[in-house]
Amino acid sequence: MIRAPAARRTATLRLKDRPPLKPILNIAAYKFLPLSDLKTLRTRLQTLCKAANLKGTILLSPEGINLFVAGAADGIERLLTELRGWPGLQDLAPKMSETADQPFRRMLVRLKKEIIAFGVPGIDPARRTSPKLSARELKRWLDEGRPVTLLDTRNDYEVKLGTFRNALAVGIDHFREFPHAVARLPPELKEQPIVMFCTGGIRCEKAGPYLEREGFKSIFQLDGGILKYFEECGGAHYDGECFVFDQRVGVDPSLHETGASQCFACQTPLSEADQHHEHYVPGKSCSYCFKTAAQHMAANIARRHEQIRRLAVPLPGSEPYDHFRPVTVPARCDGRPLSDLLCGIFAHVPAEVWHQRLAAGSILNAAGEPVPGSQVVRAGERYLHKVPAVVEPNVNMQIEMLHEDAAVIVLNKPAPLPMHAGGRFYRNTLQHVLDTVYYPQKPRPSHRLDANTTGVVVVARTRHFAGQIQSQFARAEVEKVYLVRVNGHPAADEFTCDAPISSEAGKLGSRTVDQDCGLPAHTEFRVQQRLADGTALLEARPLTGRTNQIRIHLAHLGFPVCGDPAYLTGSRLGESQTLDVDAAPLCLHAWRIGFRHPLDQKTVTFTAPAPAWARSAVP
Repeated sequence: MIRAPAARRTATLRLKDRPPLKPILNIAAYKFLPLSDLKTLRTRLQTLCKAANLKGTILLSPEGINLFVAGAADGIERLLTELRGWPGLQDLAPKMSETADQPFRRMLVRLKKEIIAFGVPGIDPARRTSPKLSARELKRWLDEGRPVTLLDTRNDYEVKLGTFRNALAVGIDHFREFPHAVARLPPELKEQPIVMFCTGGIRCEKAGPYLEREGFKSIFQLDGGILKYFEECGGAHYDGECFVFDQRVGVDPSLHETGASQCFACQTPLSEADQHHEHYVPGKSCSYCFKTAAQHMAANIARRHEQIRRLAVPLPGSEPYDHFRPVTVPARCDGRPLSDLLCGIFAHVPAEVWHQRLAAGSILNAAGEPVPGSQVVRAGERYLHKVPAVVEPNVNMQIEMLHEDAAVIVLNKPAPLPMHAGGRFYRNTLQHVLDTVYYPQKPRPSHRLDANTTGVVVVARTRHFAGQIQSQFARAEVEKVYLVRVNGHPAADEFTCDAPISSEAGKLGSRTVDQDCGLPAHTEFRVQQRLADGTALLEARPLTGRTNQIRIHLAHLGFPVCGDPAYLTGSRLGESQTLDVDAAPLCLHAWRIGFRHPLDQKTVTFTAPAPAWARSAVP
């Protein structure tokens, strides 16, 4: 008569002989062994578990099997019978516990590279692992007070719920971090006896050989982990509960479900005491992740700054790339050749240049195919002008986030930095940064600053909030205060300018005072300081929002802004109004802005720190 191995026979007896106190049986087991034809094995297990009404997770990989499954006793017996029929799994002896309710929501059978993610090549527990120490032997060692280090290889969030008394936690958030944690362990531990432990033992199967490879000379692993220790020794030398990876969250030394919960926001396991903390809000936060609104915003801003820093090195427009400018056919060009369309819309570009670009295949249709100049175009069609190997000029990407909430972003824009794509800039722009950092949202600046102007910018996070803020700008309800350093000393401490400004742009977007046909414009000025070098520091309050309004008004009054490339007498306007990064700055700074916040309609004010040229004006 062939007898089943003792471990299997004992487990079978337990299934049949234990009294039916609770309807759900939970099993946890793993085995490192070579497995092949994983897809076929997965299909067999999926079919069996569905028929047996089992739920949980089974992981299959070339290195073995790992499972956490729950269901009725007869269904569990069917699963174990199937698994023990596989070569190498004849002695599979799972850890068992009972619950009143099903702790899993669904049944998953997954194929993985590893049954416990570690990521270190050459560690193969199927061939060799560290010596195992039984639960009763460990208890005897601890009862005797033997000099041994208990090393908790679990994640920090598991350790919070409970661990062995005086155990050393490795301090990790994921088992893949274990090798880095080992490097931080005191060197003297390499000469001392260490007993590792985890929930069920599987992590120690890999942690042990790794520690030995790193020079640790006396390594043991707790056979069966904490759960086996609870089963055989109860809670002796252990404080708290054991975290488990199902809806029970925690079990006590009698292997019964505890009142532990898990934070919805940060997934930290919470004891019953944690659940009575004032910062525990079911479904929202706990004492470990609770932050005041200010703390939450500070953390978000720190994350944004790090994202911007990574995006800016190298600058997104510094590497050559092909840029595609869209060209939409207006109704007036319907039925005309493509060459006529281009020469008509872009009259500032010589016709021979367009003919050269057409011949080079740089004008594409919507499908990305080159089209000839003779192509007849239709109103509403869209073509693309390919600009190859674009490299954009350098800009200053030191963007400082001042405030962030659900509706608005407030930032301190550096200079030179264009806000929107245009001219020589497509990716080296504030809008590109915002689109990248806040993806998939598309933040919308509520107003504009020149590329060379620094200071506070208000950005709406959605179209809805943009409409609410932009309407305030349109109705002149927004308070705007600028700092500006000018050449010359105004005679009066306070003065105004209401010179009308031209509606048509001149060279590279510049405007002029136009007394006959200009648009109404009004700016108030106040002198802060008259400086010994012949310059003065002013406050400027534009009550209207014309392009370049402050700069034009000051130049018109005879006090041009220091560093102005467009309106300072003797300045030479080159290919762009945007200054080079190394050029002397335009001394114009959007210092303060006030508006009604779209969430509560209360007036809020934000201030951007003064730049060096304004601070240096103060003695």
